[in-house]
Amino acid sequence: MDCMADLNFLSIHEAAPLLHDGTLPPHSLTGACFRQIERLNPTLNAFITIQQPPVNGQLSAGKLAGIPIAVKDLFETAGIKTTAGSLFFKDYVPTEDAAAVQKIKSAGAIVMGKTNTHEIALGVTTVNPHYGITRNPWDITRIPGGSSGGSAVAVAAGMALAALGTDTGGSIRIPASLCGVVGFKPTFGRVSLRGIFPLSWNLDHAGPLTRSVKDAALLLQVMAGYDDKDAASINIPIDDYLLRIEEGVKDMRIVLAVGEYIEDSDTDILQAIHEAAKIFKKAGAMIEQVNMSFLRDAAFANGVMVQADGAAYHRERLSEAPENFGADVRQRLETGRNSTSTEYSLARHTQTEMKRRMENFFEQYDLLLLPSTPIAAPLIEGSDAVEQARKLTRFTAPFNLTGLPALSLPGGFSKDGLPIGLQIVSRAWNESSVLRAGLAYERETNWGARRPPIV
Repeated sequence: MDCMADLNFLSIHEAAPLLHDGTLPPHSLTGACFRQIERLNPTLNAFITIQQPPVNGQLSAGKLAGIPIAVKDLFETAGIKTTAGSLFFKDYVPTEDAAAVQKIKSAGAIVMGKTNTHEIALGVTTVNPHYGITRNPWDITRIPGGSSGGSAVAVAAGMALAALGTDTGGSIRIPASLCGVVGFKPTFGRVSLRGIFPLSWNLDHAGPLTRSVKDAALLLQVMAGYDDKDAASINIPIDDYLLRIEEGVKDMRIVLAVGEYIEDSDTDILQAIHEAAKIFKKAGAMIEQVNMSFLRDAAFANGVMVQADGAAYHRERLSEAPENFGADVRQRLETGRNSTSTEYSLARHTQTEMKRRMENFFEQYDLLLLPSTPIAAPLIEGSDAVEQARKLTRFTAPFNLTGLPALSLPGGFSKDGLPIGLQIVSRAWNESSVLRAGLAYERETNWGARRPPIV
């Protein structure tokens, strides 16, 4: 790639040295991304609010100095409208940044704007009735996934070098999978949720969407850390995620997920995951197939909790002005409001059991390999958002319930030329091994180097 001709498609690791040695003026990089936003946002609708980047100025210090980053419109941003994709917050302008936004800005990042999201993050299509449909850059007749759909599209289409997203049932990993980028959900409690609109206090995670695995490691390094002002934050030491990232997977014990629940996926998806297992085996990992159909119970429990927790958080809005919610979101909130205490208690019990079961599982194995989604991006037309949520979260939601670190990265393409996502999961706090495996696979395949036709 001619780096100077394709500025907005650089990885952070490619751009950073050019910025630091003066080869690349910061305004050239942000300007390239801004021009891409101006050109493509009318079609793709990745951004709700666009920020004009500074024309001049000194390069600040930090790991992300001069790097243009998009922020999901669920993160509070000081002086910039934060809507949560909802009519209720259409005029809300926070006075403080969310903790994660504070961290990327302190590291020198430049916020390019706020990305479209499925309304209140309760959905996976990013077909937003209030702020418009976000379209998949690989095929604009298809959904990008959600709820962090705008963030994934911004990265895939060269509108930013990276983006921030949130994930309650797969909302980082699903759009990463459908748009052909990297999306990482770290362990629950690893990244502060302070200043992010909640969907579920028990299941929400924040993390990066990037163009490469090393960039995801770098963003996580910046975002991670204990926050005593966030009740969900857990005080566990942070690894250096880049220190051993190139050491590969030799002698790692990797499970290839099989069983009826997994195999109810498109043939293209299953073939890609089995090919990935062969690549890991060739790289020195020990591969074992294990029936993981028990994940069905975890996905179901996650769905019960997401809807009930969402209804709890939005209880006053749901009671006072239900008409201000889109039809699909209102339906799911009302389902959550009508959940019985018994149903919720059983879901929480499933959560406790699944956490222990996965703890025991990862005493035997290092990593779990499975699809990110069972299908490639569905068509927008005729798409039922509630049904798509059930289908697209089946392999992601279990790891919100258990709080485990999970990475989606490009794993190939369907027969229709649409991206396929490969998901890698490990035990709590073991982000480093997930990233090592992701990089090892990425280097053997390089699927993420392909660009959508629209760009």
